[in-house]
Amino acid sequence: MRRHTLLIDADDTLWENNVFFEKLIEDFITIIEPYGYTRAYVRHILNETERKNIRQYGYGVRSFGRSLEETYLKLADQMAKRETLALIHSRVIDLERTPPKILDGVPETLAYLTERHRLILFTKGEPAEQAAKVERSGLQGFFEFIEIVAEKDPETYGGLVHKHKIVKSHGWMIGNSPRSDINPAMKIGLNAVFIPHQHTWNLEHEPVMGGSGKLVIHPSPAYLEPGARAGDGGLRKARDPAFLSRTAWSFLARADCPNWTLYPTRHRRI
Repeated sequence: MRRHTLLIDADDTLWENNVFFEKLIEDFITIIEPYGYTRAYVRHILNETERKNIRQYGYGVRSFGRSLEETYLKLADQMAKRETLALIHSRVIDLERTPPKILDGVPETLAYLTERHRLILFTKGEPAEQAAKVERSGLQGFFEFIEIVAEKDPETYGGLVHKHKIVKSHGWMIGNSPRSDINPAMKIGLNAVFIPHQHTWNLEHEPVMGGSGKLVIHPSPAYLEPGARAGDGGLRKARDPAFLSRTAWSFLARADCPNWTLYPTRHRRI
C-alpha cells in the first residue's frame, strides 16, 4: 500500500478549543447586557472587532483578549470600569493556560495512521501559543513534522506541498473548518476529510466547496440533527458531540485513505 501524506488540523480536530472561547464570550456578553444591548448585537460587534484585529495581530488568545477589551470599551463607553477590564484580562489569562482536552479516539487513531502514512500537524495561530498547546497535548510524537502558520490559504497550502514534496493525489487535509482546512486544500488539488465540530468558530464557517481532489464528509447525515446541511456554513450539529468525535476518529482508524468513502464534489457546492 502506498503511503499517503495526511495534513491534520489541531484546534477542534485533535482537541477541544473553541468551546472554551465560547464560554468566555457568553460570560462577557452577560457583563455587557446591563448596558442595554442585546446578546446578538454584542456578539456582532465582537465578531467585527475580531475580524479587524486578526488582520493586524493574527490569531490567538491575546488577539482575542484585545478584541474583548476593545468591544467592552466601545459599548460601555463612559461607563467602563477599570475593575471590569481587569476581570476580562484575568479570564483571558486563564483561557491561555487551559490545557488541551483531547477528543475521544484521537490518540488511538493517530497511532494507527502513523504506522501507515506520513502525518504532518498543520495548524494556524500565534506560534508560541500553538507550540505550547501541541507540547501539552502529548501528541507530537505521532507527526513527522509540525507546521504552524499565520493563515491557512491556498498559497500557504501550495508552499507546504512544495516544501514536503507532497503528491497531491496522495495528500489529504483533515480538519473541522471549511474556511481553513477543506476549501483551500481542495482548491489547490489536495483531497480532504471534513470532520464537522459542533463548536467550530463562527469566523471559520463557509459553504464547503468542491475542487479537483476527493472529499470525505464524516460522520454521515444519520449521525446529525435533522435538516442540517453542509451548506449552512459548513457546520453540522451532532446530537452528541462526544459521539461525533468517536465515530469520526474510529472511521479514520478503520479505513486507509484509498478505501475512504468519497463524496464527489468537483465544481459542486454542497
